[in-house]
Amino acid sequence: MLRKPLAFIKKEFWSETSYKTAFIFEIFEALVSILVFFFIDKLFGQKIVGHLEKFNVNYFSYVLVSMAFFSYVGLGLSSFAGKIRGEQSRGTLEAIILTPTRLTTILFSLTLWSLLFATIDLAIYISFGIFLFKIDFSNINIFSTLIIFVLTVFTFNSLGIISASFIMAFKRGNPVDWVIKSVEGLICGVYFPVTVLPVWLQFVAKFFPITYAIRAVQLAIYKGYTPFQLAFEITVLFFFALILVPLSLICFRLAFKKARMDGSLLQY
Repeated sequence: MLRKPLAFIKKEFWSETSYKTAFIFEIFEALVSILVFFFIDKLFGQKIVGHLEKFNVNYFSYVLVSMAFFSYVGLGLSSFAGKIRGEQSRGTLEAIILTPTRLTTILFSLTLWSLLFATIDLAIYISFGIFLFKIDFSNINIFSTLIIFVLTVFTFNSLGIISASFIMAFKRGNPVDWVIKSVEGLICGVYFPVTVLPVWLQFVAKFFPITYAIRAVQLAIYKGYTPFQLAFEITVLFFFALILVPLSLICFRLAFKKARMDGSLLQY
């Protein structure tokens, strides 16, 4: 059962390790991103202290966790579409899809390496937070955090599959990718609490799963909230996943059927 997913990991491993400086640049990029918000906190952090009382943290601690979490779960959004696009450009997509392998197995396998690499990226963020910036994570409720992670990964991977469906069917013009990257990071609490926004934007943010995920993970990590205390956020994320997982698979099957009938699997 794991033979084919492991083959995908091996392929991606040999591809990625051919660029030996990539990992060093990944660490440097993460540090630069963290330092930007560290100095923003020094300049303006006191102005939003009132909005952070619920989480019992300063601005830098808040944004470090949000960025690390969003970059990890947001991988699903770009990874599926990026992998599909990459296989199209190399002319290997048709060969992969037409093998005697289930579409769900292919989708799962395509992102395994990215998920492993994102885990390393997440560890880098957290390590900088603990050892360089002395952020206290001692109150973390690990069980609550894992529940939020799993539900959010399922939700974002589903959005990523829908995004990949647009790439497969139409090659360009991907509204899902644009909405998530342009809107969610801005209004859903990644870079600042949602309560900073005007009331009408706070209302709009309620329709995005990351709003509930960011709030829940902050409370689980910094205040040790239990799953019972996060019941509302967990329930909302569960229903997002329940709707989006089957919807994404239906979209991908329809996109694949369209591309196969059009003979456009190799076009990009």
